[in-house]
Amino acid sequence: MSALDVAPREHPASQPLRSGRRMMVLAGRGNPALARAIGAELGVGLGAVKLKTFSNSEVYCRIEESVRGADVFIVQPTCANPELGMSANDTLMELLVMIDAAVGASAHRIVAVVPWFGYSRQDKKSAPREPISSRLVARALESAGADRVLTMDLHAGQVQGFFHVPVDHMTAMKLLVEEIRGGNGLMSGAGGGEELVVVAPDAGRVKLNRNFANRLGAELALLDKDRPEQQVARIGAVIGEVAGKTAIIVDDMIDTAGTLRAAGEAVMAAGAKEVCAVATHAIFSGDAYESIAASPFRRVVVTDTVPIRPGAPDCVEVVSCAGLLADTVSRIFTDDSVSEVFDGQNQIF
Repeated sequence: MSALDVAPREHPASQPLRSGRRMMVLAGRGNPALARAIGAELGVGLGAVKLKTFSNSEVYCRIEESVRGADVFIVQPTCANPELGMSANDTLMELLVMIDAAVGASAHRIVAVVPWFGYSRQDKKSAPREPISSRLVARALESAGADRVLTMDLHAGQVQGFFHVPVDHMTAMKLLVEEIRGGNGLMSGAGGGEELVVVAPDAGRVKLNRNFANRLGAELALLDKDRPEQQVARIGAVIGEVAGKTAIIVDDMIDTAGTLRAAGEAVMAAGAKEVCAVATHAIFSGDAYESIAASPFRRVVVTDTVPIRPGAPDCVEVVSCAGLLADTVSRIFTDDSVSEVFDGQNQIF
């Protein structure tokens, strides 16, 4: 497995505040490219940290410069990164040891920046004797010493309630809507809101999709979906009018893309002119690329909360959330309002 040894480059390693506090940004191996982009937006170079995996699979961390008295922002989505040989469990454990290293080095405040919160789908018991794994992860982050958590588009909003420390919950919805409306946007073939319909993939995503539709001035439809078992979905009827329209399926994440492909095929079978997909987190595990390539989607727009492995189909389009996260980090550091980033409309569930 690959090591990561980051030293400050183009920018100073810390940013002072009037009170004398310093900001430092550290990158784990979950998504170092996103961490670098956040640092560049802030005008702060990444703090020097040595990360590696021993031959027995244990992860190791050493912060190679002083963080005493600094506000330390550790950027680490708890996702797999195959290019660096990291599994989701590796990145979670690495985040914990990085937090512990900062605690031991006398950091003033430690903020875990977790754009993709792993285990967030395991937010409740769906069957007897199952764990509530997202609660366990929340407790682990708090026990390690995180003073605050910054995350984006949780799969279930109630995960925020598992924490006793503040949680800043961001959403990429505004960013993705702007991408659709922009010059290089998704709907280059659509003439206006009357030609668009936003399709919720299940009942749990109706509020998210309604907000998305309202921002576009589009209609709303719903797929009747159930899950006979984990990571298996069965699509029933399309509820709403999609015939002759450009349909946009909006979800928080795409994992194996099997459900997404079935949803796209169902919408096209109901008479849609074309279908596109929008999601924040591009997990793309298993045969996701093959499913997307074989699907009817004209565009699949995602963000870079998770590193996109090579070989993505041509229809996949990536929008960076680095600016959004950097703005939020800056506001946390200066004790300014975070909700102003979204005009107080980041409760999308």
